[in-house]
Amino acid sequence: MNTFSGATLRARIKHSDSMAASALRAVYFGIRRFQIPCIPVLHKPLYLAHRSLSGMLENLSRIFYWTPMFQSRLETPARNLYLYSGMPLVTGALSVQMGADCRVSGLSTFSGRTSSPNTPRLIVGDNVDIGWQTTIAVGSEVILGDNVRIAGRAFLAGYPGHPLDAAARAAGKPETDDQVGPIILEDNVWLATGVSVMAGVRIGRNTIVAAGSVVTRDLPANVLAGGVPARVLRTLTEEE
Repeated sequence: MNTFSGATLRARIKHSDSMAASALRAVYFGIRRFQIPCIPVLHKPLYLAHRSLSGMLENLSRIFYWTPMFQSRLETPARNLYLYSGMPLVTGALSVQMGADCRVSGLSTFSGRTSSPNTPRLIVGDNVDIGWQTTIAVGSEVILGDNVRIAGRAFLAGYPGHPLDAAARAAGKPETDDQVGPIILEDNVWLATGVSVMAGVRIGRNTIVAAGSVVTRDLPANVLAGGVPARVLRTLTEEE
């Protein structure tokens, strides 16, 4: 028995060269592309009102909902914590300690290794920025010193989530202990956009890592580093 579905009809209309199909396509694209003309005297005030109302609702959500909810997940409440764009996702058995005056994107993720024999620990110092879409995967311990800056889409990979052995990976087994390690960012470290830091890495104080770099080994203090894998590009002076 022949079947005729909506998908079949759409495919015929899309690919047919007939006048009827061409007319239907023209009507469809005309409706899809239709726009109300912009009237600046009307739409600009509406836009400003929309921004003001959205900002007010966002601040009310941050103050009365997102911040106290997230504070309840911390070991102790963080003083002057500023969340924006919602609440960070926290997964796994993870101990989170956060210092004062931190700013954290709600579009970030903190995860703890589920197969760890001890509870993984994320320790964040004072005056730390954690940018949007950043993921901090804590295998054993991740420590962020004071004044650390982490830009958007960074990845601190304290554990990989899967083993190297293909058969074990196919069986759904977790990573092995030798794939896991602590990550330490000392005071004043700045990770630019899209930086990845692998397990077992320590980055010295005041060091800056350029955008898109992958840090696989320790970096000394007071340097600018970059590349895949990251290497020291030059020493930073005190004035910088």
